[in-house]
Amino acid sequence: MTHASTPLGTPAVRSEARDKVTGAARYAAEHSPPGCAYASPVPATVARGRVTAVHADEVLARPGVLAVLSHENAPRLKEPDDPILAVLQNARVPHRGWYVALVVADTPEAAAEAAEALRIEYAAEEHDVRLTPTHPGLYTPDEANSGVPAVRERGDFDAAYPAAAVRVDATYTMSALHNHPMEPHASTARWDDGHLTVHDSSQGSTKVRDALAQVFGLEQRQITVVSEHVGGGFGSKGTPRPQVVLAAMAARHTGRPVKLALPRRHLAAVVGHRAPTVQRVRIGAGADGVITALAHEVVTQTSTVKEFVEQAAVPARVMYTSPNSRTSHQVAALDVPSPSWMRAPGEASGMYALESAMDELAVAAGLDPVELRLRNEPETEPDSGNPFSSRRLAECLREGARRFGWEGRDPRPGVRREGDLLIGTGVASATYPVLVSPSAATAHAAGDGTYLIRVNATDIGTGARTVLAQIAAGVLGAPLESVRVEIGSSDLPAAPLAGGSSGTASWGWSVHKACALLAGRLKDRAGGPPAEGITVAADTEREVAEESPYARHAFGAHFAEVRVDTVTGEIRVGRLLGVYAAGHILNPRTARSQFIGAMTMGLGMALTEHSTMDAAFGDFAEHDLASYHVPACADVPAIEAYWVDEDDPHLNPMGSKGIGEIGTVGTAAAVANAVHHATGVRLRDLPLTPDKLLPHLRPAG
Repeated sequence: MTHASTPLGTPAVRSEARDKVTGAARYAAEHSPPGCAYASPVPATVARGRVTAVHADEVLARPGVLAVLSHENAPRLKEPDDPILAVLQNARVPHRGWYVALVVADTPEAAAEAAEALRIEYAAEEHDVRLTPTHPGLYTPDEANSGVPAVRERGDFDAAYPAAAVRVDATYTMSALHNHPMEPHASTARWDDGHLTVHDSSQGSTKVRDALAQVFGLEQRQITVVSEHVGGGFGSKGTPRPQVVLAAMAARHTGRPVKLALPRRHLAAVVGHRAPTVQRVRIGAGADGVITALAHEVVTQTSTVKEFVEQAAVPARVMYTSPNSRTSHQVAALDVPSPSWMRAPGEASGMYALESAMDELAVAAGLDPVELRLRNEPETEPDSGNPFSSRRLAECLREGARRFGWEGRDPRPGVRREGDLLIGTGVASATYPVLVSPSAATAHAAGDGTYLIRVNATDIGTGARTVLAQIAAGVLGAPLESVRVEIGSSDLPAAPLAGGSSGTASWGWSVHKACALLAGRLKDRAGGPPAEGITVAADTEREVAEESPYARHAFGAHFAEVRVDTVTGEIRVGRLLGVYAAGHILNPRTARSQFIGAMTMGLGMALTEHSTMDAAFGDFAEHDLASYHVPACADVPAIEAYWVDEDDPHLNPMGSKGIGEIGTVGTAAAVANAVHHATGVRLRDLPLTPDKLLPHLRPAG
């Protein structure tokens, strides 16, 4: 273990900070090869049907227009593993916004104008886009996301629940949510003597390279994908998206480099979204609050393009003592865009429902919500029976309560008032699994005393470059400034994508291993490395393949204080505090940034972010940042993030757990629980907007 090795655990400044604030950092759409053309995709305007005519001749006559691609003339692709990449291959329209054509022109303006003018005819069919808990097309899949069983049962829930002294039966709903990274999805592609080079806004260029090799029938060595700087993703860039295939297709067709940057209004339909859910939670407990029966049943949707099942019931298999348990998922395939990964998929949705139900149980049992959670701490992971590698949730709850000033809280709802403002506080727990994937890295010691680390990690704003350099410097016993890290190209040693809060654990393990081997080689050389240097390579295939006997998860506790205006129905969060148990924190500066950013996203989930599926048009109504309301600076209070450092030897050589997503997981429930405490009104449909709350409120006097 290297916990004590400096500079791990110190708040090092991001190595790329100056490049980003000065504009030196280049993103996918900022690479403009000589002769670059520009592409603009055309989304379908029907929710289901077929394209019957593409009037390409009308726009090809426009100045600067080079090509119009559609299913009639686009290069043929081999079948991809992910069907959303099979663009322009047939006339079928599976949902509104599906790309049916691509215009390529000399300038971005000419391409966009021609795409807007392109006339396409359809044979429209009846569509079905509305999710209901009794939808006739609901079915139970074999698996939910991440390969987990869709249904798990322990004990006899049907017998235990009716016999419980205290019972909660509540249904929680939320609309679709959308990933809106600051940098929209973009790709710049060029072909040189049969070699394809793409600058892509992606969370993993190795995965993008592999997908392009598959659809174009190329060897991996014939493709280079570069994702050096990425302006956020939140999961929407975790798998290849249509723009990278379209850009490469257009570049091959025209013989020129092609740049394609998706308009933000297209993103809701083509880059995934958090699926809407209807979640029924039933909890039965004794008079002492100890849970005897727990059921979490999820209804969600997928598309007709592919199956994607939001695994929202999975956290209930991890969190609390529950000898009689049922967790299940049902899904309906609708004529909607394909749902996909969004920060803390499964956990964010599922823990909102579960932690809200826990608050309802605390009220019904007459217990403090923190104490209720402490009474239901399991000795082992409930579903698997495996011991936890570490679980300091109780400490997070106690430390959070201490810092927040929870002691002495009046449990009665609706009693704290300042004029027209009602004030309340709420708490929720959080969890996220420890994930890791095989990775490879090289470490080079130069003759001048500097080091070069090469690994195809992706920095999507997390500070990955900096933390990887810290890991290397700690193992090598070298100054941080002597270590340089190369990431973000598929020509580097293969590494997994940035997702599932697994990046640092995966990449860092291979970097740690390579540097340990290099340190061993250098130890045997009294005079240091030769002039040409020494390079060693390592991968973690064997280590990652070994199955752990432990249940490995990060945990956290969220506390929120809200002020509810009884005149307007407006909810303002005055304080938001999180305490986390996430292994050894490798860089407090970047870690705090991750926690705070995730909590801000959870705040949006609770109060502002909402997506309306227009049943008539089969389209998401909120498709820009004017109508889809992510939190602005005025919405975000002083947010505090703390942690209890864990010494967990069952994780990886750094002792780290992922931190990028757990901050989102419990925030919405903590805010919703605080709203109930403030008002006595229990809303179960996110987001908690004034129109939903106002009918239940009475102004002072």
